[in-house]
Amino acid sequence: MSQENVGNVINRLLTDEDLRVRFALDPFDTLAELHLRGMPLTPEEIDVFVRSDVRVWFGEAERFGGSSTNVTGRRQGS
Repeated sequence: MSQENVGNVINRLLTDEDLRVRFALDPFDTLAELHLRGMPLTPEEIDVFVRSDVRVWFGEAERFGGSSTNVTGRRQGS
């Protein structure tokens, strides 16, 4: 839908371990949950997330130290 929504989903996957685990187990339901929380994605965007290698999300999250800072360097909620 928008670059902002895609960025928000990426930030959530990188900073929320519980969400990452749910995404690894059931990506469709996890993306549906995010849609209900105001982060709608296009079918094409959903496809990209679903086809992604979930190991990437876990590896990148470790690089960010599991902090609540998003990928732009801002703290969430700022």
